[in-house]
Amino acid sequence: MARRSFAEVATGAVVILIAAGFLGYAVAHSGQTDHGGYALKARFDRIDGLGVGSDVRIAGVKVGRVLSATVDPKTFQAVVEFNVADDIKLPKDSSAAIESDGLLGGKYIALSPGGDDQIIPPNGVVTITQSSINIEELLGKFVFSVANLNGGDKQGNAGSGEKPGQSGTGGGAGGGDRLQ
Repeated sequence: MARRSFAEVATGAVVILIAAGFLGYAVAHSGQTDHGGYALKARFDRIDGLGVGSDVRIAGVKVGRVLSATVDPKTFQAVVEFNVADDIKLPKDSSAAIESDGLLGGKYIALSPGGDDQIIPPNGVVTITQSSINIEELLGKFVFSVANLNGGDKQGNAGSGEKPGQSGTGGGAGGGDRLQ
């Protein structure tokens, strides 16, 4: 085994110290909670991809985050609790939708303020909701429907003994039944 020079050992030690610093910073700040704002709840049929810590946005601007997600044992709906900044006062007819941050991105709650004069109080419920759209399921349905369209033409002519463009029986001029 070759002898290591002092420079190589010192460089390795510096790299390890920097990595340990990054790891320490990540551990110290990973469980940090943002206690600002007030809590609200919303019920959804599906919350695919939405998790604790996901953004809550109004007009694309982050105004809060998801605090918890549970299942109501009576209705089997997902109950999502989230916070909203104190300076944001949502009207009672506001809506919440789960949207994608792009094809490969995560999900977030998009709030759309309504026009009601009454405000949703802290720990109140946003009643107008739109559940998550499962993109994988939609793509699967699209691919399956395209495959059926292309496969349906082939199956319709298969076994009939006819070439494309021929129709009916007899096929000759003036004879047999022709499809019009």
